Amino acid sequence: MDTNIITFLACVCFIFIFGKILIVPIQKIIKLVLNSILGGLTIYLINLIGANFGFHIGLNFITSLIVGLLGIPGVVCLIIVKLLVG
Repeated sequence: MDTNIITFLACVCFIFIFGKILIVPIQKIIKLVLNSILGGLTIYLINLIGANFGFHIGLNFITSLIVGLLGIPGVVCLIIVKLLVG
């Protein structure tokens, strides 16, 4: 009987540890995806405003990921690169 209780407690501890190991990366991936979507929306808004001035930043996975990772500094970097490169 005692070994069943010890086995049960060991399994519960293993499930908690295994769950913690898996949940943290999933939360970071979800945060990165949400930030990338917001980055894509930001680039879209910049393109809407920039259309009046002939300014356009390509909306693709890489640019939205840059803005998703870096936030506002990522937007500024993309604008500077676009202005310098052409």
